Amino acid sequence: MGKTLLLFDVDGTLTAARKDITSEMKEFLANIRSSGTQLAVVGGSDLNKIAEQLAGQDLDHLLQQFDYVFAENGVVGYHGNEAYPVHKIQTRLGEDKLQDLINFVLEYFSKLRLPVKRGNFVEFRNGMINFSPIGRSCTHEERADFVVYDNQHKIREQFVKILEEKFASYGLTFAIGGQISVDVYPTGWDKTFCLRYLEKEFDSIHFFGDRTMPGGNDHAIYIDNRVTGHAVEGPMDTISQVETVLKSSS
Repeated sequence: MGKTLLLFDVDGTLTAARKDITSEMKEFLANIRSSGTQLAVVGGSDLNKIAEQLAGQDLDHLLQQFDYVFAENGVVGYHGNEAYPVHKIQTRLGEDKLQDLINFVLEYFSKLRLPVKRGNFVEFRNGMINFSPIGRSCTHEERADFVVYDNQHKIREQFVKILEEKFASYGLTFAIGGQISVDVYPTGWDKTFCLRYLEKEFDSIHFFGDRTMPGGNDHAIYIDNRVTGHAVEGPMDTISQVETVLKSSS
């Protein structure tokens, strides 16, 4: 394979949505890495959430499991224990535009009628803002119910279209992320952001993600010509597809 990197999304790829990694997946990845293939992870969530899901909130353990770790699409990143510079959305966008966006979304959500609403509708991260119509404080059961409701009523899809029209001149990208939210970030700060640290280091990069459809937060990197993209349907499918890749190149 030459020098190859396996690059993974988190939610829906290495773990079930917002769940912890299983011991089976951890063992599978450890075996691959011990054979000499390097591993990386890139998630839209912040570093604490990724560490929580993949390493029981232990950042040091997370950095030991993977050769590269990228949070918030790569604006926060590590190679081993070495941290890359952090990029911030407020520096790129400016406070006035940032507040225009947040104020509009809060007003929009205030008029939106859903089966339930909870708290934490706006989560401010380094390189993006995450907006959730139901609120990120919902329970797992409420989250699952929202997934069904959203599939039927296209709540997030309509929300993205409105944001694209309203803020067309702001240089932002709006992507459906995970199960309950929409990620907003400067155009180009999608998951391809992390490739600037990887593309010259490897002969081939295989990316595995579940939201690879247009509008999904894995789409941009999935179709990027610097990677070979693999669309997966959950952790077990990820294992199956990785095994196929490794077998075909052995």
